Amino acid sequence: MGAESRTMADPVFFPPPEPLTLADIVALTGAEAPPDAPPDRLIAGAAPPDRAGEDDVTFLEGSRHLASVRATRAAACFCVARYAADIPAGTIPLVTKRPHAAFVLATSRLFPSALRPQLTTGETGISALAFVDPNARLEAGVVVERGAVVGAGAEIGAGTTIAVGAIIGPSVRIGRDCTIGPHATVLHALLGDRVILHPGAHIGQDGFGYASGASGHIKVPQLGRVLIQDDVEIGAGTTIDRGALGDTVVGAGTKIDNQVQVGHNVQIGRHCIIVSQVGIAGSARIGDFVVIGGQTGINGHITIGDRAQIAAVSAVHGNVPANAKWGGSPARPLREWLKAQMSDARDSRRQERFNQTAEHQEDSDG
Repeated sequence: MGAESRTMADPVFFPPPEPLTLADIVALTGAEAPPDAPPDRLIAGAAPPDRAGEDDVTFLEGSRHLASVRATRAAACFCVARYAADIPAGTIPLVTKRPHAAFVLATSRLFPSALRPQLTTGETGISALAFVDPNARLEAGVVVERGAVVGAGAEIGAGTTIAVGAIIGPSVRIGRDCTIGPHATVLHALLGDRVILHPGAHIGQDGFGYASGASGHIKVPQLGRVLIQDDVEIGAGTTIDRGALGDTVVGAGTKIDNQVQVGHNVQIGRHCIIVSQVGIAGSARIGDFVVIGGQTGINGHITIGDRAQIAAVSAVHGNVPANAKWGGSPARPLREWLKAQMSDARDSRRQERFNQTAEHQEDSDG
């Protein structure tokens, strides 16, 4: 059977939600509903404006999707006050300063199972087909699926799930309510609570370090650890190397996308966003609330200050001040980069006109 377009989460993958009343959603999000809106109106799904059905909630973040919202069939729509009059008569406007954040809160309550990867086999407790060393310590409520391995001296907190084929190395510490995805590996690492590792994430393997000389390359022992604090999420295929002498650290609340490489001794602050295919070389220091766009390279031994933003496909070779916005290769302040881009575009147009004139002249001479 071919894929079908649906106006809400596919019930094959996510169980149908327990409906929320409009009053529930207002209490959850802090949005304001019109005085005459029925508080017992049921909301049973979430969808973008153009695909929302009569029982769904949707949102309008800005004017770009205004036409879709004006035609929506949604039961309710989060929006800022200035767009409340644009919501169609059959849809209840829910006024809030942050429509998308409110929509996410409502969707999370409707579909809680989508917030963390689900177990593959549905097993509870420790599978008979898993290997858990007798010297490992697991609190009550830990699930270890078939094919997973938990090494000697490892400690795992209550509510944590270890999926099919995952490997938890000796003496690793994992906190409570964590999710370790299929075929993830965790070695030489300490994880806090509510950490999510998606499938194939690899934590705590050797950093890349060699002492080079005329006779070849001598491997540098990697003696440090990886410390991952609470509420960190790490995407599929991401690799985080352990420190050489110190520790590699990922701060609380940081979210790392798929296929990111974090080198040894890197220090990443709290609540950062690091997008896919970023590479961070060893001993770089990343502050709090930093955003790094996809396919960016961060040189080793540099510092990126708190709340800095780095544009995608940048190459960062030097220190970046706090609150700065940089981009380009080599990366520099965003205004400088944009000016350079405009200058390059003008030069390219001039060269193109010159080439066309020269070709025309050659044709004429011929």
